[in-house]
Amino acid sequence: MHTLVFLSTRQVLQCQPAACQALPLLPRELFPLLFKVAFMDKKTVVLRELVHTWPFPLLSFQQLLQECAHCSRALLQERPSTESMQAVILGLTARLHTPEAEAGTQPYCRKHALRVLDMTGLLDDGVEQDPGTMSMWDCTAAVARTCIAQQQGVTVEHGLAPVPVEVRVDLRVNRASYAFLREALRSSAGSPLRLCCRDLRAEDLPMRNTVALLQLLDAGCLRRVDLRFNNLGLRGLSVIIPHVARFQHLASLRLHYVHGDSRQPSVDGEDNFRYFLAQMGRFTCLRELSMGSSLLSGRLDQLLSTLQSPLESLELAFCALLPEDLRFLAQSPHAVHLKKLDLSGNDLSGSQLEPFQGLLQAAAATLLHLELTECQLADTQLLATLPVLTRCASLRYLGLYGNPLSMAGLKELLRDSAVQAELRTVVHPFPVDCYEGLPWPPPASVLLEASINEEKFARVEAELHQLLLASGRAHVVWTTDIYGRLAADYFSL
Repeated sequence: MHTLVFLSTRQVLQCQPAACQALPLLPRELFPLLFKVAFMDKKTVVLRELVHTWPFPLLSFQQLLQECAHCSRALLQERPSTESMQAVILGLTARLHTPEAEAGTQPYCRKHALRVLDMTGLLDDGVEQDPGTMSMWDCTAAVARTCIAQQQGVTVEHGLAPVPVEVRVDLRVNRASYAFLREALRSSAGSPLRLCCRDLRAEDLPMRNTVALLQLLDAGCLRRVDLRFNNLGLRGLSVIIPHVARFQHLASLRLHYVHGDSRQPSVDGEDNFRYFLAQMGRFTCLRELSMGSSLLSGRLDQLLSTLQSPLESLELAFCALLPEDLRFLAQSPHAVHLKKLDLSGNDLSGSQLEPFQGLLQAAAATLLHLELTECQLADTQLLATLPVLTRCASLRYLGLYGNPLSMAGLKELLRDSAVQAELRTVVHPFPVDCYEGLPWPPPASVLLEASINEEKFARVEAELHQLLLASGRAHVVWTTDIYGRLAADYFSL
């Protein structure tokens, strides 16, 4: 539903030239809604002029594009329109070409107001591509090129300098985009457009390039560093980590697919690991740590004991955890603060099951998000865990994909989870009943790759849906879609 104010605003923007002429006459209180409607409806001429004449010090996408009293549509949950994003950038460019003294001659002195353009919070990659929308990679490239162009085109006419604007962005970089992003960050230092990175994600980037980028980032702005597919090993990590540790406000450190070299212990390897641990102890604000696919068998206590503050999000997917690792975590100060826990790819079916249950018990009061993909949990293990799992009263998301569960096990979970009033999403596996000739116990690779009987699974889906309806939980999503946008980011919890 839209309010009358929203509908009137949309009508005003139908004729874009007339709307642009009317902007100086409109109350500044209307500008936030004008921006949302123009962005939503791709009114690019008006959108550009809105940014050019923005009457407030801050223009924040997170504030302006969220659900509001006038419109329930949350544009931040959608990939942004390429046309709208380009219009914002063009408006910023026009704004930078307006000297401050000249801006003061404009109606209501609007042009001198904007100091910060916050473009963070846009939908990240991971959803289907649409040629009419802009991915985070595209957004990074567009902002970087604008920054470089501004530095190259800076002129001071009649002693009047452009009004500086800080642009806050989430940056995505790989080998292809590294060179121009590095140039943009370098240019930003002396440009009226100051690039400020909130979240950095670097994929498949050589160690020296990663270090070079980290050295160019503002230590006061960065809240997350996310390194993926970088083949660092302990040696590479020991080179990079001191450059990361200088970011004292860093809240999230994600080291995806860091190939550990501790399978062949050596003096150098142990020295690198101890140095890495010492650097981890420098973080004072760290709340999320992801060490996916790192070999941490028997070493979790060393890693977590170095941290100064309790973690709220811990991702240890495919880390070959041992029972003693889980016992330590359950008894550590981190357990009672955990909001998000990912143990995917760790075998929880044998001697790890009991310490895992102890960990759930310790985290029950705070846990919101639990990911257990490919943990070799069959019906027996799930049923034994249900009493403690259902004590997680605040749990919103449960991921069980890739586990050898039967339809009977899923139905038991569905019934027992009725007491979890906050539960909104369950990502479950295809029941083993739906496979033909499945070996037992089935390896995770078989469950992920073998074909299922579509007819049987359609009946399973229908039955699960009916059980949800009968228990008054039609709002709860039960799905096998592991590639959707159902898993929450730590900062959105």
